[in-house]
Amino acid sequence: MILSVQNLTIGYKISSRVQKPIVERIYSTMVEGELICLIGPNGAGKSTLIRTLAGMQAPLSGAVFLGEVNLHKISAKELAKQLSVVLTDHIGVGNLTVYELVALGRHPFTDWTGRLTEADRVSIWWAIEATGLENFVPRFVSELSDGERQRVMIARALAQEPNIMILDEPTAFLDLSRRVEIMGLLRNLSHRTKCSILVSTHDFDVALRTADKIWLLSSKGGFTTGIPEQLALDGAFESMFESDDIKFDNTRSLSDLSLF
Repeated sequence: MILSVQNLTIGYKISSRVQKPIVERIYSTMVEGELICLIGPNGAGKSTLIRTLAGMQAPLSGAVFLGEVNLHKISAKELAKQLSVVLTDHIGVGNLTVYELVALGRHPFTDWTGRLTEADRVSIWWAIEATGLENFVPRFVSELSDGERQRVMIARALAQEPNIMILDEPTAFLDLSRRVEIMGLLRNLSHRTKCSILVSTHDFDVALRTADKIWLLSSKGGFTTGIPEQLALDGAFESMFESDDIKFDNTRSLSDLSLF
């Protein structure tokens, strides 16, 4: 077990005495080398959970443990050596080359001058090759498509050599073929490198095809976890999509959805 969530409540502090919980009593674990997809409707708390697990936002109660240590008590620099994050927000890095942006992933390991060692360069090239970016190295990030740029951001996160990678909506601006491509890349990276990867996504169908495990948030503040087949048979997806206009057919074999 590489990460564990114990009786976690996520949300916001409105004032020193008033809290606004979004999801309560979250329990789960993450093991080495698995791809977890976090799915749920808008407003269910996906981004809030992502920020809490990444150490960017404090929980209202409960704890997140990285190994046996409370994640929110680890310094930012030490946390960055174990956990990397890719957020949805576009970052103004157009004047950087692909190599320069990937190299930023080594920041937690460099001294105050930012000087790269030979070991850093090995890690950078390993991340570039693992994401298939060898031919893009000299290009400026501003010249890339959204799908290519997302690969570079994944390579930057991978260059940190983390035990855990967390991504918030990495396929949000991509067409279907690129969404499938990025999720396939993440699945292969998690299994090949043993880095545990958590992906927040609205791509329900692609998540079912790629995830080893699903973390499911409901609009009513519920949290459920399990393998896709189990959640389908248990009616968890049907409950999430409960609507007069939308029905989830849990009689269809999930093996029919496999792309990989």
